[in-house]
Amino acid sequence: MVSRQGRQDQRYNHNGHRLIVGCIPYRIKMDNKQSEQVEVLVITSQKGHGMMFPKGGWELGETMKEGACREVMEEAGVQGDVEYLLGKWGYESKRHDIFHEAFMFSLKVTEELVQWPEMVSRNRKWATIEEARQGCQHAWMKEALETLVLLSSIMKKW
Repeated sequence: MVSRQGRQDQRYNHNGHRLIVGCIPYRIKMDNKQSEQVEVLVITSQKGHGMMFPKGGWELGETMKEGACREVMEEAGVQGDVEYLLGKWGYESKRHDIFHEAFMFSLKVTEELVQWPEMVSRNRKWATIEEARQGCQHAWMKEALETLVLLSSIMKKW
């Protein structure tokens, strides 16, 4: 398994901003008191700093959901069911000083892979909602997490 590389197949909006797709992977576990405990999967950046959710460039020839599934498999090594579009956020890349437009989805994890393309360059960790709130460095990703929590309470999913 190899991650896709390069920008030749990337999508851009009418302002020239790269289009990004990603997911907040989650699972529901039973705790010691037999109550449901929601965990989200966070990853490190390729340089190993901080917590974030899997995301990357949306490519030509794939739907948004297909791109989000590809990114979550490449970066976090999980597969699952894409459920809801959580929203759209604009943000500035810290490395390249350019703007991106990101679309984030919820993803109910059905399979955790033993090997995945970016396992050497990223760590993954299951975290509680509160741990993710505290550890995520990107404000827009925190907003996506809050949207997931709010949507799930409205839908009575958790």
